[in-house]
Amino acid sequence: MKIKVVKVGGAIVEDEAQLQQLISDFSRIEGPKVLVHGGGRRATKIASQLGIESHMVGGRRITDGEMLNVVTMVYGGLVNKHLVAMLQAQGFNAVGLTGADMDIIRSHKRPLKKMVVDGEEKMIDFGFVGDVECANGNTLAMLLNQGIIPVIAPLTHDGQGNILNTNADTMASETAKALAKDNDVTLIYSFEKKGVLSNPDDDDSVIPVITHESFETYKTDGTISGGMLPKIENALAAVDAGVSRVIITLATAIDGNSGTVIKK
Repeated sequence: MKIKVVKVGGAIVEDEAQLQQLISDFSRIEGPKVLVHGGGRRATKIASQLGIESHMVGGRRITDGEMLNVVTMVYGGLVNKHLVAMLQAQGFNAVGLTGADMDIIRSHKRPLKKMVVDGEEKMIDFGFVGDVECANGNTLAMLLNQGIIPVIAPLTHDGQGNILNTNADTMASETAKALAKDNDVTLIYSFEKKGVLSNPDDDDSVIPVITHESFETYKTDGTISGGMLPKIENALAAVDAGVSRVIITLATAIDGNSGTVIKK
């Protein structure tokens, strides 16, 4: 079975016109497909309205108890159900899922992690953030075989009754990897840029191909930084695990014909 896993995030989730266009483009993709979404900007905005400060380290959100409540509401409710309703309006039978639903993605609470922050090595506690242990490709394939589109929010569970915040790019990568065990899977990361840029001020400076080796160079010289780091790390993990193609591209180009291709 040929399957496309599309991840949408960044400013696209915040812009209704762009989101409508993406859903329209996504609907035109033939065959089985999965939509994985973020919503970090929406979560940051609503947290601010509630007087809750957001903290990011290395492009990843630190999630204390208050922030966990916010992301659960925003990701699992507000954003997820809006996307499901939009797909239903296009005539598709979609179902909104977190990792806890049907036990599709299980994780464990991230341990303290040593990171370099502002040139200083520190032990970082990410709080209620989940690192994925396993994804259930068989359950997802069962839904796809019934013509159902899974719409996956970036929340997982630990099997002990706890919800954990998990990076949306990781969710997309783990979903694609689980499905790739028995299927031909293409993973597309869509956002507001044409691909990974060598110059953030030049929208046409798309890096055509990134490999493990070139990624290390781009990290070292600062060409790639911030939230793009975990995206590419997850993309590389996906191709290493057997995902056929991984592309980082503009939200209006999810046909996979342009953007940055991630290769082994």
